[in-house]
Parts: sequence; C-alpha cells; structure tokens
Amino acid sequence: MAETINGLFKAEVIHRRGPWRSFEAVEYATLEWVDWYNHRRLLAPIGNVPPAEAEARYHTHVGDQAMAA
Repeated sequence: MAETINGLFKAEVIHRRGPWRSFEAVEYATLEWVDWYNHRRLLAPIGNVPPAEAEARYHTHVGDQAMAA
C-alpha cells in the first residue's frame, strides 16, 4: 500500500509540478498534498467524505458505545 501512495504522490506532485527550484519548495508541496489527502480528498468507499472526517466519526461512535457499556 505504501508503494501505491508513493507512486500517487510522485505522479500528482513531483513529476507534474516540477522542476523544483529548492528542497523547501518540495517540502512545502509535500505538506500541502498530505493535508489535501487526509482532510479534503473525498473517498467514495466511506461515503464521499474525507478520511479525517470518517475517522473522527468512527472515534465518536466507538466512544459512545464504550460509555453505554
């Protein structure tokens, strides 16, 4: 799975947005992409919501169940 994400990152950021002028530019683009990937990307298998939102819902649901037990 890690190889898939690395390939996706390279295709979407490194190769598409290059050539890069500095290491800092690559680092900033990486941070932007990771933020998008975790917080704004809509993922169909989990209801077209971002992964971070789905995870927050999960933890809320699990916490509610733990309190009820």
